[in-house]
Amino acid sequence: MRRLLTTLLISAFLLVGGLASPAGAHPMSTSAVLLDLHDDRVEGEIELPIDRLAVAVDRDLTRASVLGTDRTFLHQYAAQHVSAVGENGTSWKVTLGTGAVRTIDGVAHLVYPLTITPPAGGDVTDFDLRYDVIVEELLTHDVVVTVRHDFDRSILSSDDAETLGIIDRDTTSLTVPAGEGSWIQGFLSTAGLGVQHVGEGADHLLFLLMLLVPAPLLASGGRWRTAGVPSARCSFRRVVHVVSAFAVGHSLTLSLAAFGVIDVPTRTVETLIAFSITVSAVHAIRPLVARGEPLIAAGFGLVHGMAFASLIGELGVDRDSLVTTLLGFNLGIEVTQLLVVALMMPSLIVLSRTVFYPAFRIGIATLGLVFSVSWMLERATLTSSDPFEGVQTWLVGHPLLVAVSVAALAAVAWQVAPRGGSPGPVTGTRRNSSGDAQANGARSAAEPKVINR
Repeated sequence: MRRLLTTLLISAFLLVGGLASPAGAHPMSTSAVLLDLHDDRVEGEIELPIDRLAVAVDRDLTRASVLGTDRTFLHQYAAQHVSAVGENGTSWKVTLGTGAVRTIDGVAHLVYPLTITPPAGGDVTDFDLRYDVIVEELLTHDVVVTVRHDFDRSILSSDDAETLGIIDRDTTSLTVPAGEGSWIQGFLSTAGLGVQHVGEGADHLLFLLMLLVPAPLLASGGRWRTAGVPSARCSFRRVVHVVSAFAVGHSLTLSLAAFGVIDVPTRTVETLIAFSITVSAVHAIRPLVARGEPLIAAGFGLVHGMAFASLIGELGVDRDSLVTTLLGFNLGIEVTQLLVVALMMPSLIVLSRTVFYPAFRIGIATLGLVFSVSWMLERATLTSSDPFEGVQTWLVGHPLLVAVSVAALAAVAWQVAPRGGSPGPVTGTRRNSSGDAQANGARSAAEPKVINR
């Protein structure tokens, strides 16, 4: 009897375990409602797992049938179970677009584009989303509601997405906080994105550095002069020209690309950015054009602007907030550039007054040349990887350490071997106190003296 009881218990345990295992390995599918909040409308989509939808409508659904024989029925069914109500109790218009099948987390989903608009063309404010697709029949089903874009609340990308809550058998309505936040909050967030994009972009930083390195020097005869360097004020003025030229260049193409006027493939843009660093590095070694840094900055700033535009495109910004986004993003870029100038330029000016600057300039330019060529080869798919990626990541991740190291080098070089001014060409004569020309040095011993008696 005991053996029989033991056998029954073991069998029951295995049976329960066998039934529970599939559920643990394949959790029940959930639906999703994704919302993009704009000033005058709400866009997004609803994602319905086909296996759960089949149970709810009591039909055998397949990937083919939901877009074929069952298409009209399912569209009407979903539309009847989604609604929106404003703060004053007024119903908002809800429209579902044409459905499509998409695999999400390994499960086939029927996806409908969603548009919600307030009455009489009013502004979007807080509203209640009422939703019970599948839930009204399948009581164990959950629906995750997420805001994936809201400029006024700084929700600009998938990393910022905010989950509002879960719709289930007990909760079939959620309040969407569409009236919170302000354009200032969105503006500051896009400015932060500009700072982050340049601050974490090794190629943009290296391009700027390659243009700063020759700024304290003057070109003459196809070479950088080591004597007669410009004053600190002149050097900073040249840097302002470089930064301004770059700003004009990238702002122009950033705006054109953001408004859809121009469209260049991303791989082409990234390869051209690497080429821009190559050109600026060569210019830092041997001047390509006298005082040509602003020309290089403006010309290749056009290319960098198209790269900046790709990030704006990923945000899914609508035209209502596009101008604010562009202004904020540009502000972030310029703030970062000015910060780089403030950190690096004083040290470069001091170094340029020492005998070590030619070696420093050529060394930094050569490093930039190597990095840029490696980027070009990888981005043009001529190589599979960048062997210097680890070094680049470390340098970008420690900007203050790099700036402090250059400052320390400048201080030591100034103490050890300053150039001692900017001597002009040696002349053969000098003026005496009366203004008459007099040969350098003492008179020759052979020159007779005239003595007045």
